Amino acid sequence: MYPNLVLALSDQGWNQSAFELRDLPPTPAEEWQRTLAFVGLGLAEKAAMARSVEALMGRAVELIVSTYDYLQKFPETAAILGWEDTVDQEHLEERRRFFTIWLSRTLGMDTSDEFAAYLFRAGKFHAGHGPRRIHTPATYVTASIGSVLAFFAQILGEAGLPSKDLAEAMRGWSKYLTAQLNLMLFGYHIARQFESGNLPIPVKLFGTVRPIIGKSEVVVRVHSGDTVADVLGKFFSYYPEARALALEKYWDTEEKSHTEWLDVVSVSIFRKGWRILLNGRDLNYEGGFYHPLRSQDEVAIFPPGR
Repeated sequence: MYPNLVLALSDQGWNQSAFELRDLPPTPAEEWQRTLAFVGLGLAEKAAMARSVEALMGRAVELIVSTYDYLQKFPETAAILGWEDTVDQEHLEERRRFFTIWLSRTLGMDTSDEFAAYLFRAGKFHAGHGPRRIHTPATYVTASIGSVLAFFAQILGEAGLPSKDLAEAMRGWSKYLTAQLNLMLFGYHIARQFESGNLPIPVKLFGTVRPIIGKSEVVVRVHSGDTVADVLGKFFSYYPEARALALEKYWDTEEKSHTEWLDVVSVSIFRKGWRILLNGRDLNYEGGFYHPLRSQDEVAIFPPGR
């Protein structure tokens, strides 16, 4: 998933490939729209979903309360949340608030790019990157979406919807919630990879990058033998909101030894004026990003200007 550097310096000198990030994962918005296109959520299904919203909204509180009652009673999820003996009421309120906002946006059938970013962030939180640092394994994220779909089916069945309308609505909700699940797992797995590795590399941020990320420094974990390119790949995968500011994307082809076909891959390069430093040395003058990292190394990202 993360970019592999092709070459460092050629015999002729500067080589652009040494400054490329190849095959970055899609942004949340790109993945969201691609998944929605694949599931083929049609107009008839959306209309049936809209007709079912009143019945679902009427029992939304029941869904929220029953969900967290069940999480408290199920031993594994109670242990994950720290609720084995007693429920932290402040924590429960936070969880219910999040669920309420998510459910409201879901019943509004939100397909915006901003909602894609919201779902991606939720996936990172499930990976233990939220304020409370609670890791919810992907199994329970997937099963929770299944439970919501089951509850939707129960509500609509008890609401007395005609069988054709119920089937059309549930087909739509199944497609829509599956697309949501994909986005959350997308964020979850990127977050897990972000913290994978035995080398913690500080990445210092300057200028216009700071307000986008909300920090002046982050730590990216990589494996022994990984390069600056791997750090940058993980950074821009975890913080895709920084790509529009820093990177330009184009498409390239790669030959594969096992096939006669050419693979089309995305290639990202930094916009003019950006500088990447390794231990204070500008990699624009050090042969690019193909530098193996060691303990105590530090990367800095400088946008143009001050």
